[in-house]
Amino acid sequence: MLAHPQAGRGQVGRHLSAVLEALGPADPLLLPAATRVDAMSAVSAAVEADALGVVAVGGDGTAHLALQAVAGTQVPLGLVPLGTGNDLADAVGVPKNPIAAARAILADLANSRQLAIDAVQVERVRAAGDSADAEPAVGGQAGGPPPDHVPPHGGKAWYAAILSVGFDSAVNARANRMRWPRGPRRYDLAILAELARLRTYQLTLDLDGTTVETPALLAAIGNTRSYGGGMRMCPSADPTDGLLDVTIVEPVSRLELIRVKPRLYSGTHVDHPAVRTYRASQIQIDAPGAAVFADGELQGSLPLRLTAVPGALRLIGASGQPST
Repeated sequence: MLAHPQAGRGQVGRHLSAVLEALGPADPLLLPAATRVDAMSAVSAAVEADALGVVAVGGDGTAHLALQAVAGTQVPLGLVPLGTGNDLADAVGVPKNPIAAARAILADLANSRQLAIDAVQVERVRAAGDSADAEPAVGGQAGGPPPDHVPPHGGKAWYAAILSVGFDSAVNARANRMRWPRGPRRYDLAILAELARLRTYQLTLDLDGTTVETPALLAAIGNTRSYGGGMRMCPSADPTDGLLDVTIVEPVSRLELIRVKPRLYSGTHVDHPAVRTYRASQIQIDAPGAAVFADGELQGSLPLRLTAVPGALRLIGASGQPST
């Protein structure tokens, strides 16, 4: 079990003993998670030792970290949603109550029951101008030290929910740099700051061999439908169809962007004339100067190649039916 007590604004710490008690019959081992490096090392070691399962207690960030070790293996992942954002758990039908989620995991372990969904393999593509020995890996600039969440196998990473490029990623990056204020207000201020410097990116996509080039404020490539705590950016995404859903927002005014944003929660933004949608199983994406995040975690530099890998992630404690 992977859990950081301070995650989810302290929710993990407040519920941890009750979750451990609920999982008690499975004899859970709480992995060290003082740093991301420690956590990644511990999860990888557990997977290599053929653990019966890995349980991520927290939000999308904790799930994303555990995913790097379990994706493409026979070891299943259980989710106990206690983060500030629980979009992956919501998408795959994990109970919202953490104790109910833990009991669902225990029941699936006892009955050898698993749910297989797709996961997305991410690989950095060498951009024009990169040196011949540039590191072809996700998560850091060529020639620099890789961030501590980059997996140590083959220069590839994984995500399970949504990868975003452009405005929303710029907001996320700015909020992560801010030391004040804490909580949701930090993101409100980051949104205002990025609206003030609203930028258009030149987006290039290769969608299963078809090229799309367009100016855009943002793009999202989804295995599941939502990010940011329920914003249905890719409302028709299905994590079992072997395809990635693409949503692009072309340039609009600041006022129009503010007007469209609330429609993300219902998914009706896709009807706006500035929104374009596509589907593909493999996508190459580039947008010079844009920040890129997946599952809310920084993914380093573009361009990237994204491949939907059918059935790459096995889940326990998930019904497969998205929360309404």
